[in-house]
Amino acid sequence: MTGFFITGTDTDVGKTVASAWAVLQLHGVYWKPVQSGIEESETDSQFVARVAGLQKERLLKSQVELKAPLSPDQAAELENTEIKLSDFTLPATDRPLVVEGAGGVMVPLNKKEMMIDLMGKFNLPVILVARSGLGTINHSLLSISALRDAGLTIAGVILNGIANERNRAAIERFGSVRILAELPVFARLDKASLMAVLPSTPIEEWAAG
Repeated sequence: MTGFFITGTDTDVGKTVASAWAVLQLHGVYWKPVQSGIEESETDSQFVARVAGLQKERLLKSQVELKAPLSPDQAAELENTEIKLSDFTLPATDRPLVVEGAGGVMVPLNKKEMMIDLMGKFNLPVILVARSGLGTINHSLLSISALRDAGLTIAGVILNGIANERNRAAIERFGSVRILAELPVFARLDKASLMAVLPSTPIEEWAAG
């Protein structure tokens, strides 16, 4: 099975849009292992299904679902439960698997482990999603450094927002990474608009890291 783990430099950086784009490009399936904020109007899985036009068989059920829109550890504590890394197993699928994390690289899962530890357990190439604008260089390079220190393979970076060639070049140069795609500010977000954005790096090269 091939697949990728999509994480971000921060919350609300555009991971779910990037995940929807990646699922379409890879003809894959989507899985969010930990979903908090399920009491909100739309979960990330529902969002991906809607904007990417995915059928139910290409959406895998989250393993952990939590009510509060908080970090996984805090949301779990409110429900008197604890997320355990040992409980997670990659689902079997014959399509490329797109796994979306919760929050950023260092978001806690419990009192000892973080999202980066779940990435290590799954051992999939990591796609880092970052904003294109001001502040992204620092956030991106810190996240890249943490991923490398953990021994994870970085497939590349997806930039979200108005194109910024200087920021892109700085991330590529100082982070020694490839930019997989630059996703614009979409006037209309749907399957057609997502498919219209072509990868900056050929898909067959992503897994090489």
